Amino acid sequence: MPRPHVPVLLDEVLDALHPRDGGVYVDGTFGAGGYARAILGAADCRVWGIDRDPDVIARAQVMQDEFQGRLRVVEGRFGDMSELLSAEGVSGVDGVALDLGVSSMQIDQGARGFSFQVDGPLDMRMEQAGMSAADVVNELGEEELANVIYEFGEERRSRHVAHAIVLARAEAPITRTRQLAEIVRRVVKKSKDGIDPATRTFQGLRIYVNDELGEVDRGLIGAERLLAPGGCLAVVSFHSLEDKRVKAFLNARSGNLPNPSRHVPDAGVSALEPTFRLIKKGAIKPGVAECKSNPRARSSRLRIAMRTAAPAWNTNEGRAA
Repeated sequence: MPRPHVPVLLDEVLDALHPRDGGVYVDGTFGAGGYARAILGAADCRVWGIDRDPDVIARAQVMQDEFQGRLRVVEGRFGDMSELLSAEGVSGVDGVALDLGVSSMQIDQGARGFSFQVDGPLDMRMEQAGMSAADVVNELGEEELANVIYEFGEERRSRHVAHAIVLARAEAPITRTRQLAEIVRRVVKKSKDGIDPATRTFQGLRIYVNDELGEVDRGLIGAERLLAPGGCLAVVSFHSLEDKRVKAFLNARSGNLPNPSRHVPDAGVSALEPTFRLIKKGAIKPGVAECKSNPRARSSRLRIAMRTAAPAWNTNEGRAA
């Protein structure tokens, strides 16, 4: 049976956003609507949900009917939130919540091809369009494939994995998740903490297929443009690749850069007025009780910041890395 979707760090996200009557909020990674439902329940406000998955958009209609005009869910990428909401006549919001990465609903559906635990087509496309994971493993050259697995999956044995994939696909195309997982398991040993050897390779392919890190960069810039002064940005990350980007962006935008950062161009950055104020320095981590009740929360990190009245930076200045 599919696991029920439980929003991670929900109380902490809600405390940060502090929904108020008449406010307008964005749940940029709508999924099952957990954050949106909590926000709508906390105040007589409006929520705009955004999701790139057509299945999510179809299911969201029931929840939109439930909240009778207070919830609107639009199809698209959260990286385009500023443009998507501008097209709907929304020029400013009071809070933005982002829950990065793949949703538990997508993982639980074997037919979507995200999971190595359930056999299914090797797909991994959140939008169900464009290049699939099968296209990547069957078409990329060995060196490029190794780089994808290393850079986005942080798999130390990426070259061994890529070589094994190239040998296997020479005999027959790799089209199933179980097929790929077995190939990886032959060259990567099981870790002491019990993590499946295929975990990092699947993560790397998923991030690459969906351009997830580029989406994080664009989403942070979009939130900066869309948030009204005093509005809150709350971002939940699940691995270091995401969290480092969020941290670098907020440190740059809050002027919290004691040393020069390779993530931000030197020219003119010091003269730019901070667009965010860190509500809390560092990341907020889930408590012991939440980690026990919701294993998905264990690796989660929440970073929160408040929008200042300063104009948004130019896209080319101080980009999130």
